[in-house]
Amino acid sequence: MRDKMSVIGGVLLLIAAVASMSLFTVDQRQYAIVFQLGEVKEVISEPGLNVKLPLIQNVRYFDKRILTMDTPEPERFITSEKKNVLVDHFVKWRIVDPRLYYESVAGDEARARTRLNQTVNAGLREEFGRRTVHDVVSGERDRIMEQMRERADRDARTIGVQIIDVRLKRVDLPTEVSDSVYRRMEAERKRVANELRSQGAAEAEKIRADADRQREVIIAEAYREAQQLKGAGDARATAIYAEAFGQSPEFYSFYRSLEAYRGSFAGKDDVMVVDPSSDFFKFMKDSRGTKRN
Repeated sequence: MRDKMSVIGGVLLLIAAVASMSLFTVDQRQYAIVFQLGEVKEVISEPGLNVKLPLIQNVRYFDKRILTMDTPEPERFITSEKKNVLVDHFVKWRIVDPRLYYESVAGDEARARTRLNQTVNAGLREEFGRRTVHDVVSGERDRIMEQMRERADRDARTIGVQIIDVRLKRVDLPTEVSDSVYRRMEAERKRVANELRSQGAAEAEKIRADADRQREVIIAEAYREAQQLKGAGDARATAIYAEAFGQSPEFYSFYRSLEAYRGSFAGKDDVMVVDPSSDFFKFMKDSRGTKRN
């Protein structure tokens, strides 16, 4: 009985061992390639439980997800102006043909990365060599990335890989070039600022001169109008005086004599030597201004 149980247990263990060597699962994030005696027998891209022949077949898995290839340090490229620029970029890629991927690079991700890096690097050097610093920094940056993606993707398809995106993270000038560029920019900005200041000073002088001219014109016109008004007022006053005094010549003569007396004897120390019989004193002798014999 014990021998029978041992046999049954051994058979069960053998079945379990065979089943473990025959069954395998494929994750939804993976491809699986079944090899038979070193040759590719089957490519499995759908997730689930699968069966293989034990001992003569083996399985190898490859990542189905999008992978990133990032440059550890910025690389130096030369533009059409023979100027160096430092470029930091990354590449998004994934395996789309596991069989071709295995046959091209033996399924080695490091070899695939080296191949992709060489392709992208050569393409970037060619693209940068046809453009100026302004173009690669801002002017045609998007166009460069799109052209590089298309070119790199065409080459990557030959090894079973798809290039999803080629992205330039940063394009900088080397330190020595940046310093000279900044100095030129600073000098240019100072020149523009001085130009604007000169133009502003000239415009200010023009405005001040125009304001001074307008001021002189306004003052002259105001003085002319004031003189006209004063002359008109004096003429009107003279006419009124003439009309008033014309009605009584004797009173006018008397009034004028009083004005003369007031002006002549304004101060206490004033001295005047005049003939007493002159007309100047006629109203002092007679209020009617007639001389006495």
